[in-house]
Amino acid sequence: MHGIRNVAVLEKGYIGGGNTGRNTTLVRSNYRQKPLHDFFEFGLKMWEQLSDELNYNVMFSPRGAMFLGHSDSDMIKLAERGDAMRASGIDVELLTREQVAKIEPLLDMSRGARFPIVGGLTQRRGGTARHDAVAWGYARAADRLGVDIIQKCEVTGFVRDGDAVIGVETTRGRIGAGRVGICVAGHSGHVAAMAGLKLPIESQTLQALVTEGVKPMVKSVVMSQSLHCYISQSDKGGIVMGGDPDNWPSYAQRGNPMVTHFAIANAIALIPALSRLRMLRTWAGVTDMSFDGSPIIGTTPVPNLYLNGGWCYGGFKATPASGYTYAHTLATGAPHSLNAPFVLDRFVQGATIDENGSGPMPNSR
Repeated sequence: MHGIRNVAVLEKGYIGGGNTGRNTTLVRSNYRQKPLHDFFEFGLKMWEQLSDELNYNVMFSPRGAMFLGHSDSDMIKLAERGDAMRASGIDVELLTREQVAKIEPLLDMSRGARFPIVGGLTQRRGGTARHDAVAWGYARAADRLGVDIIQKCEVTGFVRDGDAVIGVETTRGRIGAGRVGICVAGHSGHVAAMAGLKLPIESQTLQALVTEGVKPMVKSVVMSQSLHCYISQSDKGGIVMGGDPDNWPSYAQRGNPMVTHFAIANAIALIPALSRLRMLRTWAGVTDMSFDGSPIIGTTPVPNLYLNGGWCYGGFKATPASGYTYAHTLATGAPHSLNAPFVLDRFVQGATIDENGSGPMPNSR
């Protein structure tokens, strides 16, 4: 892109060993605020063509992404989100209780349910993709373009010329660079600190789990406006579930049983039939929880050093748009129009992009 071919990707571990391989594979663009839904809609359109672009099947499945409403206030928020999306030309549909039941007949639609369902909001183009296929599809395509992907190569420091960064120190030696981009999922704060930057980010563990494989029972991606709970069915038949982060700083790729129990309880309350399944495994990723819940993509106060982080819950679904706009920023030294609102100094200016309801902010629940 932009005629630049001399690029190296340095990976501390192995390709797919970080958050790319430790998420719940959800893809959607149903955000209320314009900077967010414009960004993710750009990415969703890229997802629709990504297998052809990479010449690698990323198993994108547009099965629909549906938020459930459990009260009148929930439905007002969902209607506001839908109106904002439609005003930007993005598809979304507000659903009645009966329409929700038709899409997902195994939901507990009884009036005496723990979380009564009164309606929903669906984006039918949303869905899931296979995370390891995405990682290897991008890696193979990048390698084909001449990108050097160096695994087991940890960055231990930055090489400076005055204030400017001119390279990195690694466990495999020094590498010079005209521009350096940080894109390290839950370790943004740690790596940026090597350059003397303190970021408005907290690293927290976000868990997920999957059950044994069963016949198709969850048709779409099911989420909740009031509960931070999301449920989908994988291509292997396992029911994938997730919920809140552990809500304390951690770099451990393992979770707390109490948080797992809470996510399972919410999922069973929504779909009682899940109680009959056996849990196959759990896992966790380390996420950058930014202070307003939105990403940071752009320049930093350190010359030649750029940042892509603070993704909270949205990193995987943003993969194509994030990569495209970050490449533009690194190549030109200026943000793309889509990532211009997500600059680091918005926290100084008070121009935060805080979307309550798209996912809880750090320590908000």
